[in-house]
Amino acid sequence: MRVLYDTPTATEFVGLRVAAGLSPRKIEHAEIGLANSIFTATIRSDDNELIAMGRIIGDGGCNFQVVDIAVRPDHQGKGLGKKIMEHITTYIETAIFEDSYVSLIADGEAHKLYAQYRFEPVGPSGRGMYYERQKQ
Repeated sequence: MRVLYDTPTATEFVGLRVAAGLSPRKIEHAEIGLANSIFTATIRSDDNELIAMGRIIGDGGCNFQVVDIAVRPDHQGKGLGKKIMEHITTYIETAIFEDSYVSLIADGEAHKLYAQYRFEPVGPSGRGMYYERQKQ
């Protein structure tokens, strides 16, 4: 296994998200989103299979968000999520302005992983929210 700073294909990305239990994405949307990533860290097997990934998105100056932290179920519990977060944290510390706002949304128990990398809840003064479009 090796850590790379490569962008997975949209097909790999969508497959990993679904395998890891994250919400599915359409291939054509993934192609656009991945091309606009600010930073991506992946872990690939010796035969180049995408095993884990995480990325940073944002405006490049003021606001950044850590997204798509995913590990294939058959590789979970091996510290790969931590390895991805180590590379993401290094990027945050070395390439992002000190006064930039870096956020993430922690699903389920993932907040325990992110807390190890100095991410803190925004509450009680703030609350993470999202916009859900109406289906037509």
